[in-house]
Amino acid sequence: MTQTQQKIGFQHVGSFLRPDALKQARAAFANGQITADDLTAVEDTAITTLVAQQVAAGLDVVTDGEFRRSYWHLDNFWGFEGVERFKFGEGYQFAHEETRDDSAHLTGPLGFNATAHPLIREFKFLKTIADRYGVAAKATLPSPAQFFAELVRGRNAERVHRFYTNDADFHAAIQRVYHDEILALYDAGARTIQLDDCTWGMLVDPHFGVLMTGNGVSVTELKTLYLTLNNGALADLPDDLVINTHVCRGNYHSDWAASGGYDLVADELLGQENVASYFLEYDSDRAGGFAPLAKVSGDKQVVLGLITTKTGELEDKQVIIDRIYEATQYLPLERLWLSTQCGFASTEEGNVLTEDQQWAKLALVRDILTQVWGYKA
Repeated sequence: MTQTQQKIGFQHVGSFLRPDALKQARAAFANGQITADDLTAVEDTAITTLVAQQVAAGLDVVTDGEFRRSYWHLDNFWGFEGVERFKFGEGYQFAHEETRDDSAHLTGPLGFNATAHPLIREFKFLKTIADRYGVAAKATLPSPAQFFAELVRGRNAERVHRFYTNDADFHAAIQRVYHDEILALYDAGARTIQLDDCTWGMLVDPHFGVLMTGNGVSVTELKTLYLTLNNGALADLPDDLVINTHVCRGNYHSDWAASGGYDLVADELLGQENVASYFLEYDSDRAGGFAPLAKVSGDKQVVLGLITTKTGELEDKQVIIDRIYEATQYLPLERLWLSTQCGFASTEEGNVLTEDQQWAKLALVRDILTQVWGYKA
């Protein structure tokens, strides 16, 4: 299915800074001081408040801030049958710090159960609150390619070979469980689903390419595989379901993991992935220039992530507007839009800025949408 142009509206990538009450409740639950039901009640209250804040800020599409998650990606992986949470022994090495060391590996063949996977009931709660305000609710998921990358990371790959005798069956299983999850979200009322994907953001970095080549896998092979996994999961979906993707180079406690422009992945990612819109990181020189946007196929749209969530310093509005018009050299203005480069808290640690600065960033986005595109809620 090739996505057709849709009105994007004012929306945020996904995650928000966790409020103190939620942080305290998560810590208390981890220490055995409160029950799971107690924690859920705190989460429900925090999400209800967050939706009201998003509506007050003018957002047309709201999220639950990923408040029930520890990580933007792993929590979803742990919800599949045949997947176990465990301590890898080392985290991902970002530019200036190492992440926590949680990971996911196989304990059996992959499966999806809509009544057991937490993301489905979490979205149902969000949808109920969003409906009260008459706004759309967006579900954010790590991409199928991201799931693959975690399951074959280091010694995790040994588990794959225990349960799948060939790569084709393993790849097909990833596509199947994701397709089933997306349909379950659709049945729960989701009409906008976003696939968050750092796999492309790693491929743009030459150092990552050297590492993969050393492991006997070429960047060309990975590009083909990532595209196959993502598009396979997105095949034969309802026509009124909008699928977007968000690509960045890592976002952990205001740190980053990779550098490089989109040139190396533009043909596959921008030309062939079957999504309606690309939310692309563009808040620093690490993201390269706008020339790859010429590869965006059909009438697909690009949401320029020019406002950073990594610092609280507010961007100069005119500088951002100038950059938007620079991008129109490669894609017309009517196919461009604006957002932050990523969420404010891709993991529960959150980035290094205040909640007031978080909302000021989104107010700036709305101001520029109005000035450049004549946006009206």
